[in-house]
Amino acid sequence: MRTILVKVKQCLTLSFIPGVCGVAVGYPLDTVKVKIQTEAKYTGIWNCIRNTYRQERVWGFYRGLSLPVCTVSLVSSVSFGTYRHCLAHICRFRYGSADAKPSKVDITLSGCASGLVRVFLTSPTEVAKVRLQTQTQTHTQQRRPSASWPSVAPPLCPAPSASLEPRPKYHGPLHCLLTVAREEGLRGLYKGSSALLLREGHSFATYFLSYAMLCEWLTPAGHSQPDVFGVLLAGGCAGVLAWAVATPMDVIKSRLQVDGQGQQRYRGLLHCMVTSVREEGPRVLFKGLALNCCRAFPVNMVVFVAYEAILRLTRGLLT
Repeated sequence: MRTILVKVKQCLTLSFIPGVCGVAVGYPLDTVKVKIQTEAKYTGIWNCIRNTYRQERVWGFYRGLSLPVCTVSLVSSVSFGTYRHCLAHICRFRYGSADAKPSKVDITLSGCASGLVRVFLTSPTEVAKVRLQTQTQTHTQQRRPSASWPSVAPPLCPAPSASLEPRPKYHGPLHCLLTVAREEGLRGLYKGSSALLLREGHSFATYFLSYAMLCEWLTPAGHSQPDVFGVLLAGGCAGVLAWAVATPMDVIKSRLQVDGQGQQRYRGLLHCMVTSVREEGPRVLFKGLALNCCRAFPVNMVVFVAYEAILRLTRGLLT
């Protein structure tokens, strides 16, 4: 019994630590990606990085980090657990055994189900994350009409001008969630969820299918599984491919979630997509693609190595 508890503890630790490390490593790039997708004032990646660092220093890249860190273990467990559960049921239904080798269609359906289920958990956290990441931009825009204030106040009295500085609307992830719920209702917490459903469904289908296919190609002759290097390569490439197909809906999701802080601009997913393409061209749907791919490779290398380690540990518990 003691041995089983120790192994369970190891499983929980392995599911939490890689997720936290992955979030911490990828979060600065995610912040830059969201800013590029939602603000036309940035001319490119380096322009966004320079301006963010100049205005907010290093902390500006980590705004809203605490909520994803707190929920990463739960979301990862639900995602991979749903995938394994659906795959086992499909194999049992089609082939009579949960241990049968699944087809590519089975993997695709299970991956899609995994992506759809996680939307109900991630949508509120995505709203809070995106709004905190873009909060400085919103308040900078609100300060523009007050450019004449310093000329009214005497230059020798800095205190009054300091009191006129607008305070951030959101003081943290939890305060952001409560404020959105109070001002916009439950629907506000699931703003952009239609785009998120479309993003997660086909991207997770691509994610798990590409990982399975790459693992099969990278498995040495006479072995049933690839080595650690094969898992690292397959996981990184699977993450890149998943984000490649997810980026268009990711752009729309970010814009819908930021929209409404003041005057609402978009009436829905289709209106947001049509308006964005008409004003900025089809390339707007791929804003942040390079950042998504750069972030996805190292993060998903870690994720899949941990995933395979957990599978081996859980098999050890059952044998």
